[in-house]
Amino acid sequence: MTARAAILIVGNEILSGRTQDVNIQFIADRLNLRGIKLAEVRVVRDEEAAVVNAVRALSETYDYVFSTGGIGPTHDDITAECMAKAFGVKLEINPEAKQRLADYYAPKGIGLNEGRLRMARIPDGASLIDNPVSAAPGFKIKNVFVMAGVPKIMQAMFLKIEPSLAHGVPMLSNTVTGALREGDIAIEMENIQKQYPDVEIGSYPISINGDPSLSLVLRSIDEKKLKDATDKILAMVKPFDADAVVTYQRPPV
Repeated sequence: MTARAAILIVGNEILSGRTQDVNIQFIADRLNLRGIKLAEVRVVRDEEAAVVNAVRALSETYDYVFSTGGIGPTHDDITAECMAKAFGVKLEINPEAKQRLADYYAPKGIGLNEGRLRMARIPDGASLIDNPVSAAPGFKIKNVFVMAGVPKIMQAMFLKIEPSLAHGVPMLSNTVTGALREGDIAIEMENIQKQYPDVEIGSYPISINGDPSLSLVLRSIDEKKLKDATDKILAMVKPFDADAVVTYQRPPV
């Protein structure tokens, strides 16, 4: 059975549009390589009730939840305390996390003030996630991985936890690209989708120099069904564009 996952993004700056999230694509790509299905992405404000309710719901629904943002040193970094509340445990200074911070800052001549110590607050019973970039750890509580929002740090943290995740059948992907419009093939494409329920078929129109172009993306873990569906999609597109092509995306061996 394929493991299913969700991403929880915590941060007013994402919802305000001030910061563009780039963590979703990274996590989605890495999960795809491991054969884990990303089923939901949820973005919430830096508000306790919103974070607590979201993490409880996602944790109960999915095998994995990957949370990003809100574990820094400022007053609006509330993710750690929300996680503790969501699972009914205490939030305390973790001795190992504190030592990691001390070891990181001491050579720089920087002390552990109250703000920096906030980054050592970890829910009771959680395990630490290494942060090879700036030392302040993330943590895992139940099936929830809590990581930084800064992309460079989040990516480093994710690569540390990745070996512990389930390893299923990777998703395979084919893309049929041609010069046509969605309306040209909408009904025929729907019929093909019904024939192949195990193949996800998505339509993505773009304009190239004012001319219509369409990318039809097919995804499945079943290579034979994917090939059969792709052949039918290509045959459907060819009358509109004889030069339509198929490109293949495969995970590295």
